Amino acid sequence: MAATSAPIKVDVDTDQLISHAAHFLGKAKKEVVDAAVREYIDAHRAEINEGVRAALRQLDGSPQAAVALLTGVPVDELDQYGGMPETD
Repeated sequence: MAATSAPIKVDVDTDQLISHAAHFLGKAKKEVVDAAVREYIDAHRAEINEGVRAALRQLDGSPQAAVALLTGVPVDELDQYGGMPETD
């Protein structure tokens, strides 16, 4: 599969840090950002995995559980916001 690029937005100070790091490391800015993101994710992999596991524990396969997870509204409170359509 061919690699594609997607733009990201950072504040001016962060962009300046990236630019300086890229210059002094002799790398492209995108290489610096790529390496930094990968290192960050590696360093926080356990936290990310726990978040995924917690989300999966909340899902029971129902549309109500998916809506509750995405909105942060508990399933038993969905009716207060209009509820969910009946499904057959």
